[in-house]
Amino acid sequence: MSNDLQWLLLRKSNSYMVKAHHGPIFSKEPGNLLGLHSHKYSGLANSKTIDVTDTKASPTAVSSARSTSTIRPRSGSRRALGIASTSAKRGYRPDLRKAVLARTAALISAQKEPKAAPPRKLRGKKAAAV
Repeated sequence: MSNDLQWLLLRKSNSYMVKAHHGPIFSKEPGNLLGLHSHKYSGLANSKTIDVTDTKASPTAVSSARSTSTIRPRSGSRRALGIASTSAKRGYRPDLRKAVLARTAALISAQKEPKAAPPRKLRGKKAAAV
């Protein structure tokens, strides 16, 4: 079945759609990088998809229909972004390169531990008493 025919069947209703009264329609389907319900980003209606996932086994896994690349947690953000963009550089869905990089960067920044807040400075009478 062609990609266009699949999209015609899926675009009106499927179990992954998230609708609200106002605003865009979102999608929770696997392989959808931005979560938008559109033919370009659909993981179901495209034979060539790129999926960036966060799993327990590997913190970030970039998978296409052909292969899966895992990114180690300590490899660094630049290396992770390089691995994520290699499939687009090879000509496999180059239109999704920015979306793959944005998704990978968001997952890496979500995995970082937050910095501890500095201790509060005493002001006024409390500072004079110490």
